[in-house]
Amino acid sequence: MHVADAVTRGRESYAGRAWRDAYDALSAADQEAPLEAPDLDRLAMAAYLIGSDEAAVNGFDRAHRAFLDDGEVGRAVRCAFWVGLILMLRGRHAEGGGWLGRAGRLLEQESTSRVEHGYLLIPSALQTMEGGDPGAAYEIFGEVARVADQFGDPDLVALSRLGRGQALVAQGEVRRGVTLLDETMVAVTTGDVSPIAAGIVYCALIIACRQIFDWRRAQEWTVALSRWCATQQDLKPYRGQCLVHRSEIMQLRGEWSDAMAEVTRACEHLAEPPGDPVLGMAYYQQGQLLRLRGEFSLAEQAYRTGGECGHPVQPGLALLRLAQGRIDDAEAAVRRVSAEVEGDRVKRAGVLAAFVEIVLAAGDVNAARAATDELEELGADFDAPYLRAVTASARGLIMLAEGDVRAACGALRDAWTLWQELDASYEAARVRLLMAQACRELGDHDTANMELDAARRVFEELGAIPALARVAELAGKPTYDAPGGLTPREVEVLRLVATGATNREVADRLIISEKTVARHLSNIFTKLGVTSRAAATAYAYRHELV
Repeated sequence: MHVADAVTRGRESYAGRAWRDAYDALSAADQEAPLEAPDLDRLAMAAYLIGSDEAAVNGFDRAHRAFLDDGEVGRAVRCAFWVGLILMLRGRHAEGGGWLGRAGRLLEQESTSRVEHGYLLIPSALQTMEGGDPGAAYEIFGEVARVADQFGDPDLVALSRLGRGQALVAQGEVRRGVTLLDETMVAVTTGDVSPIAAGIVYCALIIACRQIFDWRRAQEWTVALSRWCATQQDLKPYRGQCLVHRSEIMQLRGEWSDAMAEVTRACEHLAEPPGDPVLGMAYYQQGQLLRLRGEFSLAEQAYRTGGECGHPVQPGLALLRLAQGRIDDAEAAVRRVSAEVEGDRVKRAGVLAAFVEIVLAAGDVNAARAATDELEELGADFDAPYLRAVTASARGLIMLAEGDVRAACGALRDAWTLWQELDASYEAARVRLLMAQACRELGDHDTANMELDAARRVFEELGAIPALARVAELAGKPTYDAPGGLTPREVEVLRLVATGATNREVADRLIISEKTVARHLSNIFTKLGVTSRAAATAYAYRHELV
């Protein structure tokens, strides 16, 4: 009776989309007596939806065998499909392909048409698209759609529509493609598809949006799906690469703490089994966030780890070198990578913004202008507000460098408006710094101070330490005796620590030993009444010591 009660609770929780409760109840029942095939299927699905991939694979494996024993070939094939897909998403392509092959063999032995035929067409369509033939992939997904319509399967309808949208985007028919993607996401948020299919649809949408720089659409659907997920207990529909891209979206929206948490989860998720190439992408994104927060040593470590995993470290590492004042190193790196991605429009667009900033710092205005012209063309081709914002910011930066300050104000105002429309608080605040510089050069000190104050508030909220240093520099505050009774040498140490420097780096800069640096830090902590480098850094900026 105890087992029966647990099974009943598990089924009820599953129907109510309380996934953790469903998993716990069904697992408890299964430990007492093996579950029947339908309940094993529920157990496996609940395991996947709470993020327990290995338990899901094991559950679908057992459900597959149980359905075969019961003579339910269609449901057995469906379980094999999910096992294959989960394994392939985890980078275990040989195992996943083996399960999909088993599913195909079982269907070949059947004389009747089944909806599962449509599911097994999906891997073939994806391989065709990855092989560079999106037109052929579109036709295969069209066949998937016909099977879906024949059997009235909502998940297969959504996946076929998703695939056709991806194929259209890959062919350059962006408007038609994103219309199909939007329609598919509507089916997700209205509950017309299962949660496992919902996660697949959302992740594919985010990847497609990233490829066309449509961050606004990605943001809108991320917010909508988050609301949908909030209604379901412990639901974790995102995996690997999708977590990385969600972190990028959160970063753009100024949600840096959430972005760091999301990419940290991605690193943990992708670390096992080893060898997943997406792990490098996760570490690169982690490096991006650490660089913006001024944690330079940790950022370099993240970039290097990403590189060891096979992901390109540029242009992030070049921007780190720029922030460290190593302009020659930054310029050499960004020029090299810019030449390497000459034929890839998506990768090139991602490099050009960094290229403009770095070569301007190196004094090459002509190269910056040429890169900005190219950015403008790419923005028009992709019809991407994000690229238009990047281009407007670059134009304003170039005009400032050329001394055309009044024209720069207009370009920067346009850039600020575009970034605001994208809810990109950090980028909008960076533009305000440039506007403050322009207004000061025109003698409009009141406006300059207001722009600086507005930028400072954003940077303080985000914890953007290097940007705060730039605010302090532009503010040009007069020097005064350091508060807290700090000595001049302690102020030097604190200033370097506030830039994210390690004890080793501080020692190298000041030509002292690491032991001496540690002693200075201990004295600084005692005098300021703080217990961490982060608190000391906050004190330094609060008291304008940097």
